[in-house]
Amino acid sequence: MGASTPAARAFLRHPTDVPIQIHAQPIQGPVAQRLMDVSLGGLACRSECEMDVGTHVDVCIELVSPPFQAEGRVAWCRHRNGHCELGIQFLQNEDAFAARMVEQICHIEHYRNEVMRIEGRVLDARDAAEEWISKYAADFPGLRSFLSD
Repeated sequence: MGASTPAARAFLRHPTDVPIQIHAQPIQGPVAQRLMDVSLGGLACRSECEMDVGTHVDVCIELVSPPFQAEGRVAWCRHRNGHCELGIQFLQNEDAFAARMVEQICHIEHYRNEVMRIEGRVLDARDAAEEWISKYAADFPGLRSFLSD
């Protein structure tokens, strides 16, 4: 399988407990993944299987409603600590902007789960969003940080 070095780009560290699905041919059915990073050009994820660079894929994140879906291609694949990491480049520019919104929603959902785990508080989506925004939104990199690279 072909592995290449990822191009230099700004990635935002993403909660790794957010599941995504990658559909690729000739793999039958979705391959479970864990999202790692999202950038203006694409995303990085942990993968159950190795994929060739250049493989066309469909990405789906069902955590949001409606589910985020985008077409991409494998830009790089590397082995790390017993699993593969994939870099997926978006094929449509507008998918990169939509992915940034999904990114923020995923951080809020991660925050909601952490509050439950650590504090035992149950937050609905709205309350979790309000708390996360008041605490962390100012530190959430905007699109300009990706465009300047």
